[in-house]
Amino acid sequence: MKIQANHSGTRSIEVSDSHLETIDKYSLLRNLIDSNGIIDEAVLDKLKLNIRSMLSSEAGNDKALLDLCLDVIYNKNMKAFGLHQLVLLYIDWKNKHEFGQEPIAPNASE
Repeated sequence: MKIQANHSGTRSIEVSDSHLETIDKYSLLRNLIDSNGIIDEAVLDKLKLNIRSMLSSEAGNDKALLDLCLDVIYNKNMKAFGLHQLVLLYIDWKNKHEFGQEPIAPNASE
């Protein structure tokens, strides 16, 4: 699945089921977004700091977490807009995963 990484749609980031499973396993998106619901660069920085802390602990030995970092979170195209799309994809994946349906990437061109 691809997520759109910018408003114009010229950049995208490939997100796999294993990436989404890793997000779920470590609850990386839980309590990440403030009550205002806005996803900006500060939220992306908060996620990166949380993951950096996890990598320095024993969870850092998890290859799936490292892959998520390299492929998605620290991708050169990842900005606040891309994180917003990742959150939407994760919510869709989580909902449909529970009901056995295929997720649909938001605003993605395949």
